Amino acid sequence: MANVTTPQALDVADPALSAHLEVCLHELIEHGYSPLTVGYYRRSLAHFVHWLSQEKIAGSEIGEALVQRFLTSHLPACDCIGRCQRDERTLRAALNHLLRSLRAHGQIAVNRTGTEAVEEEIQRYDCYLDKTCGLAFKTRQVRTCLIRAFLSERTARGVAGLALGAPREIREYVMRATQGWTRGSAAVLCGALRSYLRFRAFQGESSEALLAAVPTVVQWPGESLPRTLTDEEIARFLSAFDDQSLVGRRNYAIARCLVDLGLRAGEVAALMLEDIDWRAGTLQCKHTKGGRADVLPLPVATGEAIVAYLQQRPAVCAQRVLFVRQQAPFDQPLTVEIVGYAMSRAYVRSGIAKPWGGTHCLRHSLACRLVNAGTPLKAIADVLRHRSLNTTMIYAKVDVVQLSHVAMPWPGRVS
Repeated sequence: MANVTTPQALDVADPALSAHLEVCLHELIEHGYSPLTVGYYRRSLAHFVHWLSQEKIAGSEIGEALVQRFLTSHLPACDCIGRCQRDERTLRAALNHLLRSLRAHGQIAVNRTGTEAVEEEIQRYDCYLDKTCGLAFKTRQVRTCLIRAFLSERTARGVAGLALGAPREIREYVMRATQGWTRGSAAVLCGALRSYLRFRAFQGESSEALLAAVPTVVQWPGESLPRTLTDEEIARFLSAFDDQSLVGRRNYAIARCLVDLGLRAGEVAALMLEDIDWRAGTLQCKHTKGGRADVLPLPVATGEAIVAYLQQRPAVCAQRVLFVRQQAPFDQPLTVEIVGYAMSRAYVRSGIAKPWGGTHCLRHSLACRLVNAGTPLKAIADVLRHRSLNTTMIYAKVDVVQLSHVAMPWPGRVS
């Protein structure tokens, strides 16, 4: 472990807890956190363990509930003496690191949200979505979150076990849970409930009546046009990256993958170094929405942007992931959230007047450019890797020039 002197010793009566607090701090140092940040986190942990000793709480009791009690009950009325950390955001970050470290070393139990029965059911459902349905991680995450809320509410209301109840209860739950939601959000919940009920049927239960009870949310196919950017706006967006810094080159390479190939943010974050065949000029996308491995041609501009980034990326990086973090924790794979944030900041810098539509608007923009260039819809579906041509049909509405040829002339008067 690295030896770094940081302020304020951690005076803990429990020798085991004291050792693991130091382990947590050294893990931060090894992941590239600055000495200043480690010092803030050390003072945060010192404040927390001081409170533990005042309350006579053992280290084995540490968990989310105890951290929340410290932040919401003790911190607002804190009168501790000394240079203890009192900033809630810093305290929460430091204590989250502590919880992760303690769990990684088996010192505290794995966190359970809701009852153990609910969590075990969610794990089985997630495995079904992954292995049987082949859904992407983000889709599984959304569905398991919604079903966890559904089952937890039933458990809180005293429903025994994992009983699904009567059709009326399903309808009442949907109406209760979706108060104030948009139609799109309500449709996602209903889709998750249908998926979960099919999972229960897959396990041998009878759920036909419950499936019929899930409301249908009215959504007209193609009722709205996808958000897109013009060629001029795309050019302004791509010029908003700093080509001198490593982070700027990394983000520009990510932007080219989104603009030129129409990749999703999660697909970009999951790219590996070996996914690029430089001799063949192709890029293999393995972590797709449908769980398939697709091979795409690598445009010259995209390849040049990736090469410029890799030439500046430190050679000591042990990760095989293509795009890695350049802030602590260093050299870790990017998350979908980091990709989205980097693109949104570049969009703000570009000064485009339209509201930012997320990274998916870049995928929509590629499809619209292909449509306007006269590319057949089947070819566009292949580029976007749509399973059904119906998904691609929405882009036919954005070709204003072609639509004008089939538009009927306005009669000029009411007939």
